[in-house]
This record gives sequence, C-alpha cells and structure tokens, in this order.
Amino acid sequence: MGGYSREEWGRLVHYDENGNKIGESRPSFWGGYDNYDASGNKIGETHHGFFGQMEHYDNNGNKTGETYHGIFGGLDHYDEHGQKVAHSREGIFETWKHTDEK
Repeated sequence: MGGYSREEWGRLVHYDENGNKIGESRPSFWGGYDNYDASGNKIGETHHGFFGQMEHYDNNGNKTGETYHGIFGGLDHYDEHGQKVAHSREGIFETWKHTDEK
C-alpha cells in the first residue's frame, strides 16, 4: 500500500496507489500546512518542529505523528507513538512516492 503526493499550484495534493485524490496540504499563514480531505474539509495541521521535523495534528490539537528526513534521503513518517509507519522518496516531476511499512 502507498500512494504519492505532488505539488500543484503551490499546494501538495495527495493520491492513493490507484491515482484517486485523497486530500491536500495547503501552506498556512504561520508556516507549515493546513491539511484537507478529498472533499475539502480541514482535517488537521502540520507545523515545523524544533529539531527540523514536521509535527502533525488533528483538528482537536491532538498530535497524530511526525515526519523526519531519512538518513539515506527521503522522509520517514512516524505515528503518535513513535512507531515508523511509512517512508517517502522523491520521484520525478516534484512527486513523492509513499510506501507503508506494514
């Protein structure tokens, strides 16, 4: 399982492995991103962390995970418990290929 994301008109648009849009992340006023589902409903926010990571939160302010730069490139994604759940590698045409760990 996985999917991909690509930059479109200044925002990141997220797709599942079949090419169906599942959401998007738009730059927020204070930095980071506001995250939306495929219907355009806001589902959370992403902020820059103190150590360079990105911290993800739901609409209630609950932390849902973090993303770090990987040792060998790409991005490593962790859930709210610190368990690695996915990895993303940069592809061509400003695309990120996502691979689930499980």
